[in-house]
Amino acid sequence: MNEKYPDTPATRFLKQHKIAFAPFLYAYEDHGGTRVAAESLNLPEHAVIKTLVMENEQGKPLVVLMHGDRDVNVKTLASEINARSVHPCKPDVAQKHTGYQVGGTSPFGLRKPMPVFLERSILDLPLIYINGGKRGFLVGIHAHDLMQSISPTTINAAKTPHA
Repeated sequence: MNEKYPDTPATRFLKQHKIAFAPFLYAYEDHGGTRVAAESLNLPEHAVIKTLVMENEQGKPLVVLMHGDRDVNVKTLASEINARSVHPCKPDVAQKHTGYQVGGTSPFGLRKPMPVFLERSILDLPLIYINGGKRGFLVGIHAHDLMQSISPTTINAAKTPHA
């Protein structure tokens, strides 16, 4: 793919850490989420990973990486990370913590260091597609490169999908 892709803190982080990635651009839709990205790029939504900015009961921020077709069970997450409670950050708070506009949040090149938690089953995927730091821009990488570059803590906090 020779298409020009955005230069973001995420792509600079990936280059600096010598992590191979493939850029994928698509037409961003407000509130379209991973479904729109997956459909636009003809990818399985399960392999499109969302970057969620949350905070614990003390207001400390954290990042959760979850399959696009799954939601986070916040009670399970809180229990796994030894917090009393966890809830999503408001968009302006998330942007202040990460430096990224909501809808374009990447776990790479965050403004402030914060703990990153990864749904364990993501590691079973050969390739994952994760935000590259701008709305309408994903990067395809190997899950093991994600582990090596940002050392997330693995968790099991996905809500069981409804049949």
